[in-house]
Amino acid sequence: MVPPGSEDVVDPQFHLQRARAEAFGAAAEQYDRHRPDFPDALIDDLAALGAKRVLDVGCGTGKVARALARRGLSVLGVELDARMAAVARAHGVEVEVARFEEWDDAGRRFDLVTSGDAWHWIDPARGAAAVARVLRSGGTLARFFNLQVLDEAVMDALDAVYEAHAPELHRYGRAPKTIDVSVNPFPFPLEGPFSAGEVRAYAWERRVSAAEWTAFAGTISDHLRLPAARLARLLAAMRVAIEPIGEPLVVHGTTAAMFCRRERRAGRLR
Repeated sequence: MVPPGSEDVVDPQFHLQRARAEAFGAAAEQYDRHRPDFPDALIDDLAALGAKRVLDVGCGTGKVARALARRGLSVLGVELDARMAAVARAHGVEVEVARFEEWDDAGRRFDLVTSGDAWHWIDPARGAAAVARVLRSGGTLARFFNLQVLDEAVMDALDAVYEAHAPELHRYGRAPKTIDVSVNPFPFPLEGPFSAGEVRAYAWERRVSAAEWTAFAGTISDHLRLPAARLARLLAAMRVAIEPIGEPLVVHGTTAAMFCRRERRAGRLR
């Protein structure tokens, strides 16, 4: 069994759940407001790689692309959902709408490929082949995701709500118990001409209200698959349950990242 808090990132078959993968656009504006940004330290590390052209795979509403653009990088996003892409474009991000495995690169090549909170929705074999095609020799593929952990008292209150309203859903907010994301955040192999990968973990913290956490919960993929009225009841009950615990709620965050180099090989790279 995949441990709680990590199933959205470690299951190599997750990309087959297309209904979940394509659910985010229904809450694109909410996603943009309530999903946390990636930490500055990670973005600084990406910018320090010296890339001139960046491809952001599964760019969503453009959180990664915007952060890199603010550091002077040229970024192109590829995003499956037109509604998510529209929000990214409203922030000034250049986006092409396509499923990455089927995207036409038109011969373009990049020094850095990023994928934040998105790689688990991509076929790992076909996605790696696509990256190998567009990433220049010596370039970097950086995959990363955010984990958010709530204090146990908050999770105990949320557990009771989930049991009453949606026991089948993933209860986001607990740390993985059997996987150390600082050692191997993507425990399935990356096929192709890539280095073994360097893992980095970035710790951060944010404080949110009960309303803000429940709004975030409303952007989780399996939650978005609920009928609208049932989701509304769930989120309302969550807010009622955790507000008395006291605000702000402390969210303990970790961004787990893996940096892989496109290996240099003798002869012509295809």
